[in-house]
Amino acid sequence: MTTQVEVLDLVAQMKTAERAFVLATVVRTVSVTAAKAGAKAIIAADGRIVAGWIGGGCARGAVLKAAREALADGVPRMVSVQPENLLAELGVSAGESRDGIRFASNMCPSKGTMDIFVEPVLPHPSLVVLGASPVALSLAAQARTLGFHVTLAAPSADLASQPEADTLIDGYSLGELTETKRFVVVSTQGKGDEAALRAAVAVEAVYHAFVGSRRKMAALRAKLIAEGIDATAIDRVKAPAGLDLGAITPEEIAMSILAEITQARRRGQRAATSPTDKEKIDHADDRQPAHSRIP
Repeated sequence: MTTQVEVLDLVAQMKTAERAFVLATVVRTVSVTAAKAGAKAIIAADGRIVAGWIGGGCARGAVLKAAREALADGVPRMVSVQPENLLAELGVSAGESRDGIRFASNMCPSKGTMDIFVEPVLPHPSLVVLGASPVALSLAAQARTLGFHVTLAAPSADLASQPEADTLIDGYSLGELTETKRFVVVSTQGKGDEAALRAAVAVEAVYHAFVGSRRKMAALRAKLIAEGIDATAIDRVKAPAGLDLGAITPEEIAMSILAEITQARRRGQRAATSPTDKEKIDHADDRQPAHSRIP
């Protein structure tokens, strides 16, 4: 079995296991280089190359740096490792980016050029819903269509039918959850509020929310603090959950929560991929009638 086949097999295994990693692929080489076009390597979330090979130290540092950044923002990038004289001819410096390419210096005697595509492969984001309310059930169903791995936790006696969820937990003891970007919503709406909120604040997540009024959340906060729960953890919970869209029905409320989760999920990614201010101005000028641009 070739190294490339082994790499692709491991890619499939890591995707199935919902593990974050980067697939680095050499797409072009010029002159003498250790790795050739088509060479691949898998870089784990901890920065280790766990399979494959893309050359020695001449490219490794630049690729590992790009891999860390790609895992952080979810955006692929191209790295071009070139000798100093070629960078100078292009008018760029090591570490500079131009037209979507990050340039790095090749200090090895070979003085070859390698272009490496760095592609982050991230597990599905995880949505943990606590409760069996109509909002909770609608939230779980809608989230799956958006690519979330949905865990629904609620006493089985509260569920009238099988909910649309990837993982179903009887009660609020969450146990071990998927290791990925996680969002937690409590939507018990009067049935087990305290137990569900207690479990929710114990989970590490980028977003915590409670479906209920500020007054209700304040009362629950006081109770949980009296039980010894850290106030800082409770204060991370957004209440009421969701963007203010004027939602009324359970489906609309669920949609408003998912809209807010999408904001939190994509924060940082749009900044990494959106055009510069100058590009926005140029594109805006392109959309204007010709007469409006005459000085």
